Amino acid sequence: MAATPQKPAPAQQPAVATPRRKVSRHRGEGQWAVGHLTPLNGNEQFKKDDDGLNVRTRIETIYSKRGFDSIDPNDLRGRMRWWGLYTQRKPGIDGGKTAILQPEELDDEYFMMRVRIDGGALTTRQLRVIGEVSQEFARGTADITDRQNVQYHWIRIEDVPEIWNRLEAVGLSTVTACGDTPRVMIGSPVAGIAEDEIIDGTPALEEMKRRVLGNKAYSNLPRKFKTAISGSPALDVVHEINDVAFVGVRHPEHGPGFDLWVGGGLSTNPKLGVRLGTWVPLEDVPDVYEGVLSIFRDYGYRRLRNRARLKFLVADWGAEKFRQVLEDEYLKRRLTDGPAPEQPVQQWRDHIGVHRQQDGRHYVGFAPRVGRVDGTTLTKIADLAEAHGSGRVRTTVEQKMIILDVEEDQVDSLVESLEALDLSARPSPFRRGTMACTGIEFCKLAIVETKARGASLIDELERRIPDFDEPITINLNGCPNACARIQVADIGLKGQLMLDSTGRQVEGYQVHLGGALGLEAGFGRKVRGLKVTADELPDYIERVLKRFQAEREDGERFAAWVTRASEEALS
Repeated sequence: MAATPQKPAPAQQPAVATPRRKVSRHRGEGQWAVGHLTPLNGNEQFKKDDDGLNVRTRIETIYSKRGFDSIDPNDLRGRMRWWGLYTQRKPGIDGGKTAILQPEELDDEYFMMRVRIDGGALTTRQLRVIGEVSQEFARGTADITDRQNVQYHWIRIEDVPEIWNRLEAVGLSTVTACGDTPRVMIGSPVAGIAEDEIIDGTPALEEMKRRVLGNKAYSNLPRKFKTAISGSPALDVVHEINDVAFVGVRHPEHGPGFDLWVGGGLSTNPKLGVRLGTWVPLEDVPDVYEGVLSIFRDYGYRRLRNRARLKFLVADWGAEKFRQVLEDEYLKRRLTDGPAPEQPVQQWRDHIGVHRQQDGRHYVGFAPRVGRVDGTTLTKIADLAEAHGSGRVRTTVEQKMIILDVEEDQVDSLVESLEALDLSARPSPFRRGTMACTGIEFCKLAIVETKARGASLIDELERRIPDFDEPITINLNGCPNACARIQVADIGLKGQLMLDSTGRQVEGYQVHLGGALGLEAGFGRKVRGLKVTADELPDYIERVLKRFQAEREDGERFAAWVTRASEEALS
């Protein structure tokens, strides 16, 4: 076992290591490691004033008893995120006012609550409680996110303590599901299950959770920190767009372990993660994880929020320096050089359909529409998992779900039962490949509708192009922040307001084409001036996909066709 990385002394200050490296950027970035401990913006100030984890006591003892109006603004729009709570958008405010109104004008007196599901792993008991909370406290809402979480809406502050009691009674939590913290750790949903797995990362994921969740050493980061680990050759955790990712590889001398990636992220300044060229054995993953996390805490830029992600530090330092700092200052030892992961052989990485497990049983992956389910449906899924499997369920990073441990003679019955709930294990490419963020229905940052539009788009495309059978991803985002990964989709749709042919301001989308992860990862192409109104969206996608069908070469993927297609063909 490697030496445990250093941890900070007080929670608000970095560990002291000598000598500290001189960073290349000027002295105004607010980096703790070079002595800049004075807050440079309001977010850094409220975090210094009181740790975000402490807000739970006020929620339980004051706010839940006195109501919404009693909540301190720095708690309401800041620290409550440390416990998975965001205010949701007030109904009736159109997208044109998103960037104009003040936060208090956009706030509804209800909350979105995010339940973290690390590795996507759930028991049916846990899933049933999630469904029951949805029905009783969230008006039936329960969206599956592209980071394996579940999100509720319409949560009242008065109900939050009881919701926590019910979730925590079955081992679930909302701790650091949001905020400037280590957020949910995504993992392969078939870890320890799939026949082709290189290595099971579950023991490392569990140890990482034990070390950092609720730990005030890591509860004041420059911004959010996203983590992924998977030993699947399918590369099924979008590792290229996480702050830190551990990807299963086989070292020619040392055997199975993990390749280390850092500095990925999307939003308005997307960057793919970079390899550090190391091979990390399973038992060392938690130490290396804490080291990377500590570098972000200590050296991360805190002056400007839009530069406070790890990707900017990695871009400035480069992989070689980042690895050297990790080894010299945090691990106190050298890491082993290692190989890159192999390219996956399959284009779909969502585990949809029926697949054989290591133990001879099967897992069955199925597709809700754009991640939207409800509490009643979740409790029915729990019933099906108990009737046909062992009681284990998984969520995926594609807003999908999986039931594990299904015997051969139970598979057909389970698939039919899922179809009866409109949860297809044999979905069309459009049902399978369409994702959507929360959108203007609940999100204060959104400009346009996404969930309902994505669901209707699936129906339209299935009707118009019933013979289309190629893998295709269509991702809808309500604003530029890329929660639905628009830059790395075959067809990425970024919501914005635009003028239609009559001069009216309407909802529309800027189009990104040909993005990808896993297979030749890269960002989508933006055709100059290409924007599509919401009403024109089905016509546009039908037109582009039919051109692809007509012009593609044998075995050519959509993303590859886009790189050589003319602007006319893509318009």
